[in-house]
Amino acid sequence: MLAWLCVSLGLAFGASVLPVMSVELFVLGLVSAEPTLPWIAIGAATALGQVAGKLLYYLAARGTIELPSMLSRPRRPTPPSAARDRVRRHTKRLRMLLEAIRERCHRHPHWMTVTYGVSSVVGIPPYMATAVLAGIVRMRLTLFVVIGFSGRFVRFSTLAAAPAVFTNVFRI
Repeated sequence: MLAWLCVSLGLAFGASVLPVMSVELFVLGLVSAEPTLPWIAIGAATALGQVAGKLLYYLAARGTIELPSMLSRPRRPTPPSAARDRVRRHTKRLRMLLEAIRERCHRHPHWMTVTYGVSSVVGIPPYMATAVLAGIVRMRLTLFVVIGFSGRFVRFSTLAAAPAVFTNVFRI
């Protein structure tokens, strides 16, 4: 049992950092293959892995940790071009949008908390995007971890407790 919980934690962390696999499908497959595993433990392990992985995005967006050099842009001078000017205009618009969102979050601090909480349970807006946005607007770390873990725990525990409900939806 402990081995499966460790696998769940590790897979949730890995899929949170590099989202190439659906953790939800893994949870459904795991509880279908191993029905004796406690659903509450699967929910907790998976939620912990997801929040730990998204914590890296949060801290990077907040500026607490540096991104690896391969993810940063090279700083070499290049001649101006029409395409580069177009990219700069779009980047300027994106920065203005993020600044407007940051300002709105500072005026209405509960807005980001509610959005992040809903996203952690439902997945809409995307959880990764709200984790990054929480870092940009400097949500308190304890609030980020508690709300994220609670929401993800509800999401994955529900999946683990009732796999038959979710797997029958996809049958034809």
